[in-house]
Amino acid sequence: MDEAALKYCKTLDEYNKFFNVWLTECYHTREHGSLNGSTPELAYKSSKSPLRFVSPEAIASAFMRVEQRKVDKSGCISFGGKKYEASALLVGRTVDVSYDPNDLQTLTVEYDGDSWRVKELQIGEHTGPRPKLPKSTLPAIPQTSRVLDAKEKQHAKRQEIVRRAIRYDGLKDGESVV
Repeated sequence: MDEAALKYCKTLDEYNKFFNVWLTECYHTREHGSLNGSTPELAYKSSKSPLRFVSPEAIASAFMRVEQRKVDKSGCISFGGKKYEASALLVGRTVDVSYDPNDLQTLTVEYDGDSWRVKELQIGEHTGPRPKLPKSTLPAIPQTSRVLDAKEKQHAKRQEIVRRAIRYDGLKDGESVV
């Protein structure tokens, strides 16, 4: 059984506390086959290679999320319900959009090894309303359900068969039903 479940932790801090206990007391002090029978703690302490520190930019980049978007004919992408200006040179191409889930205001578009920040599309005062689409291009709204219409006919046929069946619940002692 899961050991953490037996502790009935109610907060993330409680889970982290017991994870740290398990990591320190169980994992780091147990011999590992991939370390030739050594423990991770002993292997770390006896290592001759110097510590390498990762830059804050590299850490931030590691936690970025990436989604793909297709650049529309106006050179924009849609992201989070908003339009962003990518580039007219990318029309029709699929680009990677990198973003920090905690900061959706800053998006980076990446394509073919190049990357740049994009900004939200601002429609100025000289733009008019979008023209209405012709009725022929709008999706047709069905007047009825073809599935339910067919099932309704099938149900009516089934009910007719049931009505023609012989019923014995109206018989009394000695009566015959014609």
